[in-house]
Amino acid sequence: MLLEKLNWRYATKKMDPTKPVAEDKVERILEAARLAPTSSGLQPYEIIVVKNPETKAKIREIAWNQAQVTDGSHLLVFAAWDNYTADRINAMFDLVNEERGLINEGWENYRQMLLNTYVPRDPQVNFEHAARQAYIGFGIALTAAAFEGVDATPMEGFDAAKLDEILGLRERGLRSVTIMPLGYREAEGDWLVNLKKVRRPKEKFVTVLN
Repeated sequence: MLLEKLNWRYATKKMDPTKPVAEDKVERILEAARLAPTSSGLQPYEIIVVKNPETKAKIREIAWNQAQVTDGSHLLVFAAWDNYTADRINAMFDLVNEERGLINEGWENYRQMLLNTYVPRDPQVNFEHAARQAYIGFGIALTAAAFEGVDATPMEGFDAAKLDEILGLRERGLRSVTIMPLGYREAEGDWLVNLKKVRRPKEKFVTVLN
């Protein structure tokens, strides 16, 4: 079932602006991303859901004028933490302790190790690490969209600094990483929809060491 959906999905080039994605489907896609694994469980990114047509129009201007940005009903913006701070790390560890109702010595030692390692590090190094975590959630969101029968287009073609400005991300300690319009394909205007999906053959992609 999942493989069928992954074969069905493609980077949709033309979306039908008259067909919005139901909110319950969007919520399940977002929940799948929220459940994604991240390094040390820190979840160092957020997802901004843009539905406002005027805001999407502004983003389209700085995203190579890609029509999916405005034709899709929802635009998901994955934005990573700009840095790992003691407050951010402690907040996640405290949340775990609160939810689990216990304090584990090994876990607390691990907290200190992260505080001693991440906080002094160069902010750009920390952002790039956080951005890699965002991509894990991004991939799972793409998969969840396919599972829901929703078309999605992974996009890196945008001016990140300008997107950060439009959404006020820097003020929140975030930097945009990648974006994903959600919608439904409009086959007539999409040059890619009927073309065969092409991937490298398994024997040139997977190496098995017995």
